[in-house]
Amino acid sequence: MARRENGEINAGSMADIAFLLLIFFLVTTTMDVDSGISRKLPEKSQEKPQDVIVKQKNVLDIVVNRNNLILVEGTDFVDVKDIKKIAMDFIDNGGGIGAPKDGKPGEPCDYCQGAKDPNSSDHPSKAIISLQSARGTTYGMYVSIQNEVEKAYNELRSELAKKLYGTTYSQLLKDYKDNPSESLKAKIDNLKGKYPQIISEPEPLK
Repeated sequence: MARRENGEINAGSMADIAFLLLIFFLVTTTMDVDSGISRKLPEKSQEKPQDVIVKQKNVLDIVVNRNNLILVEGTDFVDVKDIKKIAMDFIDNGGGIGAPKDGKPGEPCDYCQGAKDPNSSDHPSKAIISLQSARGTTYGMYVSIQNEVEKAYNELRSELAKKLYGTTYSQLLKDYKDNPSESLKAKIDNLKGKYPQIISEPEPLK
């Protein structure tokens, strides 16, 4: 009996089919993408932490409860849109003497335009904004309040920048990003030093 040879299988077409299926699944499959919130963290202080006694009048207490209601100084319920004005008035109050610097005693704020209320903050270098949330507070509300506080600092810096340099703080940042220079950096650092961003975020309320 003649020996029968096994026929070869042409796998070329199968490879083409597999390749087409791979392309099909790549095109039609949806992939989950992690979403988040674009948020700039508070600036890191260059100074070493020290144990200091903070006067209560130099702390602006903002508390957000589980129902997203905002309480300022423990007595007044306010809207998100009111936070910027409240923060600006507090930071720019200039009611006393600033924090000592480079071994020299603090001085009154000669650039502050606030009410100089003796019961409010002494100086922008001493003004602390305490933002505390509850565990039921939504992220959206918390970030909205953070944004309003940041707007307060940026607007105060811009107002001072117009007086000192004839431009806004945001424009200085843009110019420095486009064309970094020591002179622009010195101006930006000066404005940040005049209005340092000091924010405290205590543990959430239960």
